[in-house]
Order: sequence, then C-alpha cells, then structure tokens
Amino acid sequence: MRSSQRFELSPLIRFTLLAVYLCLVVPLPALAPSSLQPWLLIAAPLGFILVLALLSEQVNVSSSGLSVGYPSWCNWVLRRGWALNWEEIRGLIPVATSQGGTVYYFKTSHHQHQLLPQRLDRFPEFLSLVQEHSGIDTTRIGRLTPPWTYQLLAGLATLMLLGEALTAAALSQGWLAMPASGPG
Repeated sequence: MRSSQRFELSPLIRFTLLAVYLCLVVPLPALAPSSLQPWLLIAAPLGFILVLALLSEQVNVSSSGLSVGYPSWCNWVLRRGWALNWEEIRGLIPVATSQGGTVYYFKTSHHQHQLLPQRLDRFPEFLSLVQEHSGIDTTRIGRLTPPWTYQLLAGLATLMLLGEALTAAALSQGWLAMPASGPG
C-alpha cells in the first residue's frame, strides 16, 4: 500500500449536485425583480463556489489512521474535519436514516462518533483499507444510496439546464417574451 491514499467524493455525485444547483439558481436573476437582480448576479457565483467547496471533502487513509477534511483552497473557510488513529476505533455503529438507508459511525475509545464517509469514489477500496487497518468487518456496508438515484437526478438536472438554455435562446431571439410584471 502507498503511504497515504486520498479518496474524494464520487464524480457522479459532485456533478449531480452542482447541476442541480445550477438549474435551480441560474434562472433566478432573470425572474427576480430588477432591484434584486444585481444581488443575485453576485450571490449565484458565490453560492456555486461554496457548494463546490462543500463537495471537495477528502478522506486521507494512511497506515496510522484516517482524516477527513478539505483542500487548502477552501479549508480556511470551512474549517471542518476530523482525524482518527486506527487504535482509537472500537467499532462501527449503524444508524437508520429517514429515507430507509443506513449510515455508519466510527465508535472511538474516547466515546466519540465520527461519520463513515459513504459517498466516495473507489468506495470498496476505502472499505477494504478500513477493514485491513482497523480489523472491523466492513463487508456488509454499502453505499448510502444506489448510483441510479444520482444518475436519474443528473439526467433530470441536465434536461432542466437544456430547457433553460433553450428558453434563454428563444427569449434573446424574440421567439418568446417575458410576461409583463403584475400591477404596481
């Protein structure tokens, strides 16, 4: 094994969540009252950067332990993360979610609980390393959600973005007109 391995969020999940953000936020400046449009034109890219930062979480696994954090370009803002040595880990605690899935928490010798990342690219490899170093059986742990849910959501978000682009093109060509604002 290499001295340290880095695991990042699955590209499918990252793309899906960024696409959903874009399809929900991009139309807002055009639909907002003119007094709010400049604010939305500033807030939308800042929100995109914040979402991108939140989706940049990394898990580093080494022979001494594992750590969860963010890259330096956004760590100074988010300042979240944690680290555990393998010797501290005493087990995994399953917790059912309201959507019918199961999340797992590392239980430590200090009675702390840290969430096991389950949306990682190369997730089976990550679980194998956790099992190898901690001695905890991870064979029954699966992804939090099946890939088809993100594939479906990515497809729908892409269709929404395409529809918004076509609408914007039709408006710019004069094929469509925005309805007049209400009374007042």
